[in-house]
Amino acid sequence: MSDSATRGPRGPFRVGDRVQLTGPKGRLHTVTLREDGELHTHQGVLRHRDLIGLPDGSVVANSSGHEYLALRPLLRDFAMSMPRGAAIVYPKDAAQIVMQADIFPGAVVVEAGVGSGALSLALLRAVGSAGSLISFERREEFADVARGNVETFFGEQPDTWRVVVGDLVAALPEEVGVGSVDRVVLDMLAPWECIDVVAEALTPGGVVLCYVATATQLSRVAEYIRGTGLFTDPDASETMVRGWHVEGLAVRPDHRMVAHTGFLLTARRLAPGAVAPSVKRRASKSSYGDEDVEAWTPGAVGDREISDKNLRKRAREAEKAAEGARLAAAARDSRHTTE
Repeated sequence: MSDSATRGPRGPFRVGDRVQLTGPKGRLHTVTLREDGELHTHQGVLRHRDLIGLPDGSVVANSSGHEYLALRPLLRDFAMSMPRGAAIVYPKDAAQIVMQADIFPGAVVVEAGVGSGALSLALLRAVGSAGSLISFERREEFADVARGNVETFFGEQPDTWRVVVGDLVAALPEEVGVGSVDRVVLDMLAPWECIDVVAEALTPGGVVLCYVATATQLSRVAEYIRGTGLFTDPDASETMVRGWHVEGLAVRPDHRMVAHTGFLLTARRLAPGAVAPSVKRRASKSSYGDEDVEAWTPGAVGDREISDKNLRKRAREAEKAAEGARLAAAARDSRHTTE
């Protein structure tokens, strides 16, 4: 991935750029700029060519005189508005994942599954041009949506990113060597099924992070990791974000907040043969039976399905947006050549 891609687009708006327009009453519209493109609303028409060539952060008026603030979307804005094949990792959790898993420039990172690519974007930025990200996804359709979203945001397919369509347990040993991976991020319904192959791939001191939605999933993966004896004692948390209304002396919490979206659980790989010091705890019900396992099946924890028709539509949307990004990249290359 080029350095300009990791930094993000700069300079005036160009054909193919994705632009976020904030209109009257704060309503947002996200468009991909085209020479003959137009934004039609009940308040008038805004021509794309009125934006092309203007600097980021400009204000333009539509045919009825209504003003719009034009900005390139931040990563968090893009992630929340991009086409989705699967549920996304919210920005608040993606930020915590980058910090808690200690994703650093130059790191070799494995991600499963890729979903719609929201977390992939954050991980690619964090590993930088010297690192690499290998994303595993079971469904080709989800992988297509993620590829389109990543190309749209970066303006190119990063050469630091590889998408493998297949099951992590079967494919990981074929894709990476023993002890060659720095970090593994598991965003799936049953991460405990992958812990053994993850342990083999991780370098000593490497981090595994599991992102799960329910307390039963959290409990089972934590106990499985403890049971292997190959990791430090797992650490679990969740992140809640509450916005505030600040206007003059009217300072109060927002009426709505993004509360629970998922749990994060992290553990570090021990050196071969090392035994972690025992942790003294109060006696608790740490064992589980067949009836508990049944409660942790994908259907019981609420695996949500998306129809094939809807998924094909999301893939087309992602590819259309990626096409715009390719146009912008071509325009940049042409400008650099003439300069």
